[in-house]
Amino acid sequence: MNFLSMKYFTTVARERSFTKAAQQLHITQQTLSAHIASVEQELGCALLIRHVPLELTYAGQVFLRYAADFQKRYSAMEQEFSDISAEEKGILRVGIAYTRGRTIMPDLIAGYQEVYPKIEVQLIEATNDVLQQKLLNGEFDLAIANFPDKIPGVELKDFYEEELVLLVSSRLLTRLYGEQAATVLRETEKLGSLSPLAQCPFLLNRQEDIFGRIGQQLITASGFFPQVRAQSDNLATLLSLCVRGVGACFCSDRMIRSLLTEKELAALHIVHFGDIARYPIKFGWLKQPYCWSMTSNFIKIASGLIH
Repeated sequence: MNFLSMKYFTTVARERSFTKAAQQLHITQQTLSAHIASVEQELGCALLIRHVPLELTYAGQVFLRYAADFQKRYSAMEQEFSDISAEEKGILRVGIAYTRGRTIMPDLIAGYQEVYPKIEVQLIEATNDVLQQKLLNGEFDLAIANFPDKIPGVELKDFYEEELVLLVSSRLLTRLYGEQAATVLRETEKLGSLSPLAQCPFLLNRQEDIFGRIGQQLITASGFFPQVRAQSDNLATLLSLCVRGVGACFCSDRMIRSLLTEKELAALHIVHFGDIARYPIKFGWLKQPYCWSMTSNFIKIASGLIH
């Protein structure tokens, strides 16, 4: 048994499929299956129940705990010796939400690779809540997300602040409120409540996403049941519907200009809610025996690029 065994098994355990794990590892399914069978033979017990999806036996759960720990230590060792040798090369795995990645990562990666051209930045994109679990599983070196104040086993550092705003088209407002549209918007911002917009249909992110969760909190606090015209994980789709006047949509103030054209923005009104709709975006990384300099350098460069 070796570190490769640990890597193969943790991938199978995560994917619950030989086919998907083999694709990720860039080996054949037969090779992977034979390798796992060899580990089971060496340990003297079955690690997997081979049905669809694969299931871990009790022995498999125990082995996964050891394998994950060995992998973390092996990764830390590789990174520390990379620093010792001053090679400044390798793969930096960064987890980030889909739309946030599209908004900020092009500038961050370009700025980082101007200084460290031999480092490949590998993006792993998922919803905000999934990112936290993937980080704890050791699936990437660094995550950028809206984390809680404390997570056991994770180091956190403030990055920047986002504000959730509501976008609603002039066409929709005129259809619903006529000449009172401007008054309704002013009242909404003055109250910091969505109650003046109770007649307005909404386009919502799912609550696994920070936009969906805060948006739903604002609606609930306003005391009405919303007319939901569409719900999706894809913010670009919701914004496209918003521009067409289908409903009002929640979005981060930082993401609007990267997702909409000037012409589309001109057709929309932006509603602010103040402090209740602001939230921090943080860096998160696992507490490890050694922190790779390429991770801390990415944090430093990214912090200088985002204000």
